[in-house]
Amino acid sequence: MAPVWLQRLSLFVLVCFCFYLGVLLLIAPWWPRLWDENRLFLLYPTLSSLAHSGFVRGAVSGLGLLNLWIGASEAIHYEEYRPRR
Repeated sequence: MAPVWLQRLSLFVLVCFCFYLGVLLLIAPWWPRLWDENRLFLLYPTLSSLAHSGFVRGAVSGLGLLNLWIGASEAIHYEEYRPRR
């Protein structure tokens, strides 16, 4: 059983990570400098045409929303586990 302070710290890190990743995935496909001018997409034309479709952009943004949902759910449903004496 982990101490309470470690449980709270791990929750904080998890929620921050989920929110950061969620915002990044939500915004990145619609930001031309990150998505349209990406070197990986410029090197591979097939990948570029796939990445520029609205379906893929929406799917990546949907994963961002899912990450935001997971972070909020973890923060709301947090329970501390204390050792029994």
